[in-house]
Amino acid sequence: MTLTTIAPATTVQLALDEEWLEVCDLDRLVPGRGVAALLPDGRQAALFRDRSGRVYAIDNTDPFTGAAVLSRGLLGTAEGRPFVASPLLKQRFDLETGRCLDDEGIAVEAYEVRAA
Repeated sequence: MTLTTIAPATTVQLALDEEWLEVCDLDRLVPGRGVAALLPDGRQAALFRDRSGRVYAIDNTDPFTGAAVLSRGLLGTAEGRPFVASPLLKQRFDLETGRCLDDEGIAVEAYEVRAA
């Protein structure tokens, strides 16, 4: 019998234009804190890793202020949904959908993300 070992995930990748873009090393994402990444088209993504190891990515621009600050927000959960609260005006954005939990008419882009 041969045992196959699976290498642990080492990079974080975003799905952009039907391709996977390598963004950063997984160890750059400290659980509970965010990191901003510059995308090829000039936009920024905010990447997060929760304490269970799950990785999320949303647009980094706060739609209420236009500032690229969501990566510096505080992580939390509301009714079992992971969110980041903007450090400026404190609106909460669902990390899975990008929907603003405090204003249903507002959302940021949520990216498909994986650790590979």
